[in-house]
Amino acid sequence: MSDQRVAVVTGAARGIGAATAERLARDGFAVAVLDLDEAACEEVAGRIRDAGGSAVGVGVDVSDAAAVAAGVARVADELGPPVVLVNNAGIIRDNLLFKMTEADWDAVMDVHLKGAFLMTKACSAHMTEQRYGRVVNLSSSSAQGNRGQANYSAAKAGLQGFTKTLAIELGKFGVTANAVAPGFIQTDMTRATAERLKVSFEDFITHTASTIPVARVGQPEDIAATISFLVSEEAGFVSGQVIYVAGGPLD
Repeated sequence: MSDQRVAVVTGAARGIGAATAERLARDGFAVAVLDLDEAACEEVAGRIRDAGGSAVGVGVDVSDAAAVAAGVARVADELGPPVVLVNNAGIIRDNLLFKMTEADWDAVMDVHLKGAFLMTKACSAHMTEQRYGRVVNLSSSSAQGNRGQANYSAAKAGLQGFTKTLAIELGKFGVTANAVAPGFIQTDMTRATAERLKVSFEDFITHTASTIPVARVGQPEDIAATISFLVSEEAGFVSGQVIYVAGGPLD
């Protein structure tokens, strides 16, 4: 253990989570890389350590209370008490409402909402004890509604309400809570959406970029940069906010 502040990033084996873990390590945090597959987590943690940072990979199912408790306890033991939490873990089970199964609905709610609840409850115990903390929840522009994503949209909208409530409850302990709502980001998840729509990922990106004011799609590093600010010392008066990082205003 060192005097470094410790950050936990869920869903960090790839995409936005991996980019965020690596960015926070460059910012000086010791980083716990959490995802389902511990070997995949260790790949990201290994890159951080190779670059001179401090990191550990921990396999955790964020929807499982016992796994979350054990994972956070391990982070506290190996790195120190976590004072930054980025709830990024997420899955999609897209389908039109009449085709969507109960299992599809439950799986998305369990990972996004229950997972954020369990992780925040476990990590905030350390934050309140330290009288300092930062929580960032990953919402989405889909929170405003998106065809074929009734489950995902509902979960991402729910995370916004969860975030605002955390800000109210935890503020007196020196803990801020904010949400980042990405627009189209080039990741494996958006590739899966293209596959569902039966279009090539390249065409999907080209078409989407043409609808975005900045004329490009987002990259995981765009989201990581916003999170970097929100977990910084300087962001201590920013709490309960939802920041859309989408390349332009949304309707």
